[in-house]
Amino acid sequence: MPKPEHPTTPDVEITASAKARELRFHAPPQVSVHAAAEPVGECAWGSDRTNLPDRVEPHVTYRDIRIDFRLAAELTDPVDATEEPPTP
Repeated sequence: MPKPEHPTTPDVEITASAKARELRFHAPPQVSVHAAAEPVGECAWGSDRTNLPDRVEPHVTYRDIRIDFRLAAELTDPVDATEEPPTP
Protein backbone atom coordinates (compact mmCIF):
# COMPACT_ATOMS: atom_id res chain seq x y z
CA MET A 1 0.00 0.00 0.00
CA PRO A 2 1.36 3.44 -0.85
CA LYS A 3 2.24 5.89 1.86
CA PRO A 4 0.84 7.20 4.11
CA GLU A 5 0.13 4.48 6.59
CA HIS A 6 -2.11 6.79 8.68
CA PRO A 7 -4.95 6.90 9.37
CA THR A 8 -4.80 3.18 10.06
CA THR A 9 -8.58 2.72 10.11
CA PRO A 10 -9.87 5.17 7.49
CA ASP A 11 -13.56 5.73 6.84
CA VAL A 12 -12.75 6.87 3.30
CA GLU A 13 -9.88 5.59 1.19
CA ILE A 14 -9.11 6.34 -2.45
CA THR A 15 -6.28 4.61 -4.29
CA ALA A 16 -5.07 4.90 -7.85
CA SER A 17 -2.23 3.41 -9.89
CA ALA A 18 -0.66 4.38 -13.19
CA LYS A 19 1.97 2.59 -15.28
CA ALA A 20 3.87 3.61 -18.39
CA ARG A 21 6.60 2.11 -20.54
CA GLU A 22 8.00 5.57 -21.21
CA LEU A 23 7.26 8.98 -19.77
CA ARG A 24 8.88 12.29 -20.74
CA PHE A 25 8.14 15.78 -19.40
CA HIS A 26 8.70 18.93 -21.45
CA ALA A 27 8.39 21.00 -18.26
CA PRO A 28 8.21 20.09 -14.58
CA PRO A 29 4.58 19.28 -13.68
CA GLN A 30 2.67 21.42 -11.19
CA VAL A 31 0.81 19.02 -8.92
CA SER A 32 -1.32 19.77 -5.88
CA VAL A 33 -3.55 17.75 -3.59
CA HIS A 34 -6.09 19.20 -1.18
CA ALA A 35 -8.07 17.06 1.22
CA ALA A 36 -9.49 17.66 4.66
CA ALA A 37 -11.43 15.74 7.27
CA GLU A 38 -13.55 18.44 8.89
CA PRO A 39 -14.53 19.53 11.47
CA VAL A 40 -12.29 17.02 13.24
CA GLY A 41 -10.56 14.04 11.73
CA GLU A 42 -7.34 12.77 10.29
CA CYS A 43 -6.50 12.95 6.60
CA ALA A 44 -3.32 11.98 4.80
CA TRP A 45 -2.11 11.16 1.32
CA GLY A 46 1.03 10.08 -0.44
CA SER A 47 2.47 8.14 -3.34
CA ASP A 48 5.00 5.44 -4.02
CA ARG A 49 6.94 5.74 -7.27
CA THR A 50 8.91 3.18 -9.20
CA ASN A 51 11.59 4.45 -11.62
CA LEU A 52 10.33 8.02 -11.25
CA PRO A 53 11.99 10.53 -8.88
CA ASP A 54 10.01 12.94 -6.68
CA ARG A 55 11.29 15.81 -8.83
CA VAL A 56 11.36 14.95 -12.51
CA GLU A 57 13.70 16.62 -14.96
CA PRO A 58 12.51 18.12 -18.25
CA HIS A 59 13.52 16.27 -21.43
CA VAL A 60 14.51 13.08 -19.57
CA THR A 61 12.82 9.84 -20.59
CA TYR A 62 11.78 7.67 -17.64
CA ARG A 63 11.12 4.02 -18.40
CA ASP A 64 8.93 1.33 -16.83
CA ILE A 65 7.39 3.70 -14.31
CA ARG A 66 4.62 3.09 -11.84
CA ILE A 67 2.88 5.47 -9.45
CA ASP A 68 0.63 4.27 -6.62
CA PHE A 69 -1.37 6.98 -4.84
CA ARG A 70 -3.43 6.73 -1.64
CA LEU A 71 -5.67 9.21 0.11
CA ALA A 72 -7.16 8.16 3.46
CA ALA A 73 -9.43 9.98 5.90
CA GLU A 74 -10.86 9.15 9.27
CA LEU A 75 -14.09 11.07 9.74
CA THR A 76 -16.11 12.17 12.75
CA ASP A 77 -19.79 12.85 13.17
CA PRO A 78 -20.19 16.66 12.85
CA VAL A 79 -22.90 16.65 15.53
CA ASP A 80 -20.62 14.84 18.01
CA ALA A 81 -17.74 17.21 17.24
CA THR A 82 -19.78 20.35 17.97
CA GLU A 83 -21.60 19.16 21.09
CA GLU A 84 -20.34 20.49 24.39
CA PRO A 85 -19.51 17.88 27.01
CA PRO A 86 -22.00 17.67 29.87
CA THR A 87 -21.22 19.86 32.88
CA PRO A 88 -20.53 17.80 36.06
